[in-house]
Formats: sequence, structure tokens, C-alpha cells
Amino acid sequence: MKHLLFTLGLGLCTLASMAQPEMKPVGGTGPMLSLDKEVHDYGTLKQGGDGTCEFTVTNTGDQPLIISQCQGSCGCTVPQCETAPIKPGTKSIIKVKYDSNRVGPINKSVTITSNATNAPSKVITIKGTIEAAPTTPTSPEKEATPMAPVEKH
Repeated sequence: MKHLLFTLGLGLCTLASMAQPEMKPVGGTGPMLSLDKEVHDYGTLKQGGDGTCEFTVTNTGDQPLIISQCQGSCGCTVPQCETAPIKPGTKSIIKVKYDSNRVGPINKSVTITSNATNAPSKVITIKGTIEAAPTTPTSPEKEATPMAPVEKH
């Protein structure tokens, strides 16, 4: 009887050790990326105006967040992001510079690649319109006045 109880106890312990680990609750597990905004609207800018904006990234997780890359959708959109680990509860800034010498509507994106468990690849957007800079009217060339003929004496 003791052998039977020992064998059953050992089998129960083996089964318990092979059971799947308890799932941790969702939210706060691992690095988590949170943004202050996902779209920046410049509104209307003058050609050559300041095309710089900022997005604030917060790590709302419980492990360091590492942004490995920020990639603009074209050469006219240049993002700058820190690649140093962002500790839980701290913030970092992503700066985006748009080439405002290009006239017309803006609708560009920046893809943020990170180790975030909630959004390993996150897309943020910039939009607005660039108005052509006013042209300064050129003064018309002064008309040449004909010279009076020289009289011979």
C-alpha cells in the first residue's frame, strides 16, 4: 500500500511539473510602446517653413523598450530616434523633419521598429499642406530712352 501511495504521489508530482506554466496577465508584460499621438497635422505651412515635429514615446511595460529603427516613407521625411533602451515608465522623443520646400499636400509615414510586445512595428503619420512662398514681383526693366541725335556744326 505504501508503494502504491508513493507511486501515485510521484506520478502526480511529475504531472504537475509537466503542466504548462501559468499565463501572465496581458498588459504591462514586457516592453510596451505608447505614443502621445499617432498623427501630426502641420495644417498649412509656407514653403521653406519649419517642417519639424515631435512624437513622445513612453515605455508602459515592465522591461526596457528598444527602438531599433525609425524609417521614413520617402527621402523627404527624415525621422531621428534614440536607440538607447527606454526604461519602464520613461519617455523618449522621435523627431521628424519634413522637407517643406516641396509644395502641395503632405501625407507621409514613419515606421517605428522595436521590441515592444504590443506593437513591434508601429506607423505614425504626418500630414498637412505646403503653400508656395509668395513670389516677389520683379521690377520691369527700365525702358531705354532714345538718345537725341547729335547735331553737327
